[in-house]
Amino acid sequence: MKVFCGRANPTTGSVEWLEEDEHYDYHQEIARSSYADMLHDKDRVFKPMADAAVKIVEKNGFSDKIKIINKHSTEVTMGPGGDMPCRANILITELFDTELIGEGALPSYEHAHRHLVQENCEAVPHRATVYAQLVESRRMWSWNKLFPIPVHTSCGEQVIVPPLELERCPGAPSVYDIQLNQVSSADFTVLSDVLPMFSVDFSKQVSSSAACHSRQFEPVASGRAQVVLSWWDIEMDPEGKIKCSMAPFWAHSDPEELQWRGHRVDWMQCVYFLPQEEPVVQGSSISLVAHHDDYCVWYSLQRTSPEKDRRVYPARPVCDCQAHLLWNRPRFGEINDQDRTDQYIQALRTVLKPDSVCLCVSDGSLLSLLAHHLGAEQVFTVESSAASYRLMKKIFKANHLEDKINIIEKRPELLTSADLEGKKISLLLGEPFFTTSLLPWHNLYFWYVRTAVDQHLGPGAVVMPQTASLHAVVVEFRDLWRIRSPCGDCEGFDVHIMDDMIKRALDFRESKEAEPHPLWEYPCRCLSEPQQILTFDFRQPVPPHLIHAEGSIELRRPGRSHGAVLWMEYHLTPDNTINTGLLKSAEDKGDCCWNPHCKQAVYFFTMADPRAPLGGPQTVSYTVDFHPHTGDITMDFSLSDTLDDGQ
Repeated sequence: MKVFCGRANPTTGSVEWLEEDEHYDYHQEIARSSYADMLHDKDRVFKPMADAAVKIVEKNGFSDKIKIINKHSTEVTMGPGGDMPCRANILITELFDTELIGEGALPSYEHAHRHLVQENCEAVPHRATVYAQLVESRRMWSWNKLFPIPVHTSCGEQVIVPPLELERCPGAPSVYDIQLNQVSSADFTVLSDVLPMFSVDFSKQVSSSAACHSRQFEPVASGRAQVVLSWWDIEMDPEGKIKCSMAPFWAHSDPEELQWRGHRVDWMQCVYFLPQEEPVVQGSSISLVAHHDDYCVWYSLQRTSPEKDRRVYPARPVCDCQAHLLWNRPRFGEINDQDRTDQYIQALRTVLKPDSVCLCVSDGSLLSLLAHHLGAEQVFTVESSAASYRLMKKIFKANHLEDKINIIEKRPELLTSADLEGKKISLLLGEPFFTTSLLPWHNLYFWYVRTAVDQHLGPGAVVMPQTASLHAVVVEFRDLWRIRSPCGDCEGFDVHIMDDMIKRALDFRESKEAEPHPLWEYPCRCLSEPQQILTFDFRQPVPPHLIHAEGSIELRRPGRSHGAVLWMEYHLTPDNTINTGLLKSAEDKGDCCWNPHCKQAVYFFTMADPRAPLGGPQTVSYTVDFHPHTGDITMDFSLSDTLDDGQ
């Protein structure tokens, strides 16, 4: 049976209804779940999905000993005729995320102790402890605040300043989970030792009530307290002999045994931003306070004990400036990247004229301010959401530009001549950046906007960026391949059924597409040179015909070919390009350096086998199509098994 699925198209901006298989959602959930990688995580407790678990239990000969209950734990019934005949004396769970409690661990444990287990039960894991470390980091702080942005003009230096409301905003209430092991130690200054903030004993009654835990310490260095790095470990047994730690390498008890964890139900590390940066002095005592409710953790600094200080934040900080609702963490970093801003300034200088009438089309972009400061006669900017409209109004007001830049709250496709005061546009600008974009080519929405506003462009109008190109490189991942790797056996249990189920889901049409990953967090090696696949000419409207490319990529280094990485490059002018993907690769080993502000697209070739031998130079064939009516890019990559002579 077929079903209709509604989908908002991030490239064209339209809502589409597509006919899909009735198991579409099921296939998507399985294919992109990264369940396989959890099984590779040797010291992790794992509970497979119920529908696969029944078959796995049967295949391993435990049907008479293990009963699968396909329910949420809060729905399990107890007693004669119920799901469980009596209360259990051992509680085994895996309810944790990067933040420990973000998947509802506390209320689930609380319910289990009240209704499902005996009073003196044992729990596996037995105990969890959350750790924190206070740091100063301009890089990480740039993920949370808008910095002043200098603009060098013919009239001197202008500075784009953030609104006071944004500076005072406590920020987004959500944690930023990343692979801290990929953050250079040069990017932060440690201000405290590692502090154990609080522990949860899962063998005893657990409370999901809000609480705070204070740890007094003396800073190990003077600086500006901005960021709290946090992680947890779990002790599997009461004696603490079996531990599983999320600590980054500098705080790990055995860095040589550091295990990679990057599956989509992420067990990584946490970055929390203090409500405001505060100065701390080496040796001068201060308290770090960890607050939590039933699902979230946040931190604050206190000069005195929380009981005596009214500055304790009893409720979760909530963004009231709009910026943290519109811009995610990488977007903050992107806007604060002065080198990137300077590229736009340099490009604008080459296309702007004193009589330029500019139209800026991006979500929450500062391009309109740059165009004004660099001498445009008139600037219009389109904001399609109420949040971005309110934010940009605040930024314009803080910079005394509310009467000099015309902001239009409307989808750009709906612009009228009256919105533009009857004027023709001589310069159409875009970063391009749109909040609905997930994959790199979704920002081709700019091309569709350019096509929609064609009637408003004057003779000889300039479009910037002028063109864009899609690039690809074949890579070997150090660890990310694990999310597509078969398990076979896990601790003596045959889980081939899980492998087969995931493989069937991966054969489903949608699952063959690329998926977004922030590759600066996931080290890999280039096995080929980067190759341009497709080009898009923004100087012309979107063509009615398919744009097709096919060819091959020669592998120049031996290695395991895990997949192809794809990204976009935007050519602002013939001499100025914004690269959203591979910035450079080491010539000898091919280690990759990726743009840290963007997600790249990964097309995995197959379920990787870690035991596969290293191959010699090979060839990857590809076909890539851009479908202008839907804005979709479809692709297929195939790896040749034929090795060069002598390999």
